[in-house]
Amino acid sequence: MESIALLIGASLNAGTVLAIASLGLLINEKSGIVNLGAEGMMLCAALAGFVVTVQTGSTLAGFGAGMAVGALLAGVFGVLVIWLNTNQYATGLALTLFGAGFSAFAGTSYVQAKLPASVDYSIPVLSDLPVVGPMLFRQHPMVYVCVLITLGLIWFLYRTRAGLVLRSVGESPESAHALGYSVRRIRLMAVMAGGALCGLAGAYVSVVYTPLWVEGMTAGKGWIALALTTFATWRPARVLLGAYLFGFVTMLQFHLQGAGVNVPSQFLTMMPYLATIVVLVLISRNPTWIRINMPSSIGKPFYPGS
Repeated sequence: MESIALLIGASLNAGTVLAIASLGLLINEKSGIVNLGAEGMMLCAALAGFVVTVQTGSTLAGFGAGMAVGALLAGVFGVLVIWLNTNQYATGLALTLFGAGFSAFAGTSYVQAKLPASVDYSIPVLSDLPVVGPMLFRQHPMVYVCVLITLGLIWFLYRTRAGLVLRSVGESPESAHALGYSVRRIRLMAVMAGGALCGLAGAYVSVVYTPLWVEGMTAGKGWIALALTTFATWRPARVLLGAYLFGFVTMLQFHLQGAGVNVPSQFLTMMPYLATIVVLVLISRNPTWIRINMPSSIGKPFYPGS
């Protein structure tokens, strides 16, 4: 039971990265914008978060730097696709390539750098409980913040006027424009907010999840996050549950290796990506289900007055 509790606890930690990034992409797509640059933003944010944490000794400063870099890159992406009407998919891919190349170049001198000693975030008394203690109460605070972000996003999207406006921009930008809302400005704010969350996820990777910097360290998590938004049918609660499921698959490989299971390490390493492909194939069997839940204008440019 103890080993299972540790596995689930590690799965929550791994799933947090995917959940935060996926929630950011969900905000983007609720406004009608597809950002394929998540992987590039996360890499640049991971580098920024790591560098700032090394220089200042503050994890919070590292998270802030990651969010700022993510929002900045998303803002550039937003200006290109929202105001200049460049192709969303091509621009997102360009952002991913830029982020991968720039982070590899700029982070060369920080490969051997070390972060300050980690702090024990265990909750007194509760962390000593059998089974649930190591599972739930020995996590980094960002794991709990991720749950709060999910609840806050649910409230925002479905219980506030601003959330209704955001969803209307994603469903019918022409109608929102006719009612006097600035579709482009709302979409840009949504894209930057989503970029900030992707940046937070990237900083979490380098500062907490694997506290070091190496080239390409996000290892495709941005792409998994993109798939996860579709898997969750653009619902925040489902995003969180799906992220924990993918986190479990990711950590299971290490658990099996530690248990001495005679399975090729290459197969275990590809398990998270294999799970992503399987999920997308299963979802694609029912395109009507996706069409019902997907924002109507997603991926389409908006031309005021057209």
